[in-house]
Amino acid sequence: MSSSGEAYQKAREQGRPALVGYLPVGHPSVDDSLAAMRALTEGTTGTGVDLVEIGLPYSDPMMDGTVIQHATTRALELGVRTRDALRAAETVAATGTHCVVMTYWNLIEHYGVDAFARDLAAAGGSGIITPDLTPDEADEWFEASDEHGLDRIFLVAPSSTDERLARTVHASRGWVYATSVMGVTGARAHTSTAAPELVARVKAADPGIPVGVGLGVSDGDQAAELGAFADGVIVGSALVRALVEADESGAGAAAGIERMRGIVDDLVDGVRRARPVRQAQ
Repeated sequence: MSSSGEAYQKAREQGRPALVGYLPVGHPSVDDSLAAMRALTEGTTGTGVDLVEIGLPYSDPMMDGTVIQHATTRALELGVRTRDALRAAETVAATGTHCVVMTYWNLIEHYGVDAFARDLAAAGGSGIITPDLTPDEADEWFEASDEHGLDRIFLVAPSSTDERLARTVHASRGWVYATSVMGVTGARAHTSTAAPELVARVKAADPGIPVGVGLGVSDGDQAAELGAFADGVIVGSALVRALVEADESGAGAAAGIERMRGIVDDLVDGVRRARPVRQAQ
């Protein structure tokens, strides 16, 4: 089993969905973002997310909503580099929590596909989420990920045709990222009604592969709602917003991280009540 797949399997054995938390490296500074990722794995009780998604800031994102764009733009202005994602992977791996990198493909090509795969594996990373790379154009990534034992997490969406969805699912390793809404990231008042059908379509293509659902989850109640049918609940903007608001208000990174720990606690509680055990009659 792949290492990021182990995070899903461990959660499944506990009768719940996995909790996946996204933070970009470099905001409000590289060192503060590493501290935030450590906090993501702990919450306030010592229990945090099951898998950390490390965002690599990019100048022209197609998937990121306003909150994440704000944070990644600021990180780029402060000089974050691709190699900082490797520092982040080392930091998270040292906590004992698995991590993957979410990145636009240009950055990996610029670094060198095999070189990045080699260095990410050496840093303790489990794989890469590639929102703008389709399996049809991923021959070099297939070769590098096989060589270095990394997961390939491709994305499916409600608009994916059955043929495209099946092809993407079969090309993925570890798990599949299902975008529950059409559009960009960002906390929403209600979870997507399209998500259950999308998860069912992925399961029809491959019943064994875990499905993580992202885009729109902001609190524990929504995590519980989504986790009733998905293998994993992915949360980003709600966590990033805590850091952005603390930075903009002048409260400082420590205050933002503390606020974020409370959000993690709420999400951890949410995935643990997603599938209540039915009492025997």
